[in-house]
This record gives sequence, C-alpha cells and structure tokens, in this order.
Amino acid sequence: MTITSSNLTKAAGAAAVVAGSIFIAVQINHPAMVGASAETTDWLVRSTAKAVMSALALAGITGMYLRQHRRAGLLGLIGYLLFATGYLAMLGTEVVAAAVLPTLAKLQPGYVNDVIVAAAGGTPAGDIGGMQTVLNLGGLGYIVGGLIFGIALFRTGVLARWAAALLAVGALSTAALAVLPESFNRPIAVPVGLALVGLGVSLWRNHQDSPVIAVASTPAVSVSAL
Repeated sequence: MTITSSNLTKAAGAAAVVAGSIFIAVQINHPAMVGASAETTDWLVRSTAKAVMSALALAGITGMYLRQHRRAGLLGLIGYLLFATGYLAMLGTEVVAAAVLPTLAKLQPGYVNDVIVAAAGGTPAGDIGGMQTVLNLGGLGYIVGGLIFGIALFRTGVLARWAAALLAVGALSTAALAVLPESFNRPIAVPVGLALVGLGVSLWRNHQDSPVIAVASTPAVSVSAL
C-alpha cells in the first residue's frame, strides 16, 4: 500500500467519525457516576471505549490541523495544542478508569468515589493526588482548546463550517456542567460527538494528494577519473 497525504488525511477523517460515534454511543444509559459503578462490566467496557475514542479523536484533529495549518495560523496552532492536550489527558484518565479503579474499588472505595466525583466536575471529599491535576488539565484543554480550534476551523472554511461551529459551542457548553445537575452530563457531550463526525466526513471528502516532484538525476562521477 502506498502511503500518501491523501490516504493519511482520509484515515484521519475516518478516525474522527469513529471517535465521534463512540463518544455519542457511550452516553446512552451511562451508569451513575459513583464508586460502585467502577466494579461493573458496563463501566469497564465504556471506559475502554472512551480510551479508544480519545486516541482516535487525537488522530482525527491532528489530520484536521495538518490539512489547513497554513490557513489556520497561530490561532489554529494554539487551539490544536490545547485540544490535543485535553484528549491526551482524557486518554490517560480513561486508561486509569478501566485498568486501575475497578481494582481499587474494593480496597479504597473512598478514593475511587472521590476520583469519580472529581471527574464529573464535583469537589472530592479527600485528596486524590495527581489525578486532580490531570482532570483539571484535561478539562481546560477540552473546553478552551475545543472552542479555539472550532473557531479556527470555522475561519479557514476548509472543512464544514456548521461542524466547526458546533465543536466550538459544544466544547464551551461543557463548562456549564460545573453548575448543572449530573443529568445534563450526557446530553451536553452529544454536540461535540456530532461535530467530530461532521468534521471527519468533511475531512474525508476534502483530502488532497501532495504534488509529486520530479528530481533530475546527476551524472555519476567515476572514481578512476580522480
């Protein structure tokens, strides 16, 4: 298989579509954000799916940025770096949620419950150490990065503008979860999922191969002539 910029761009678009679809799917009938949920198979499956989603989303937004980095300018670079940081933090958090929290649920239920409370935007009763920093970093990157990256994509006009606008609005609206009831957590996540699907489809259709540059051959120099 020949690796071209077109194939890589299409792969990034497909990754974004799958990521957005997973992000929407995992919100359906999501278990309660309490420590007891971490011991269930449902929690393990969803956390694993979210980890996969984070990795795919990172690949997708990287393809989006590279497709239009010259037009996006400094704003696009800042938005991409922040948004990518948010997804990297989310990836790490979901790996911990899938591989670590289920084991600790019986040994240290208080800690697990505090981590889940913090992940949902609440204030934990105890000290959760470095997890609080990771969660804060992930939230900041996701909200601010998604807003700036969405604005940058909208300004360039290379990809679907409705999806770029939805990404910006959806990411910003996540900040409202700090004051809204937990029941709003799942619906608010859907716009960003839809935005990723829309941008991924647009990126797939908007792929473009890099031009092939012919290089003239240089006559060989005989060693015996020296």
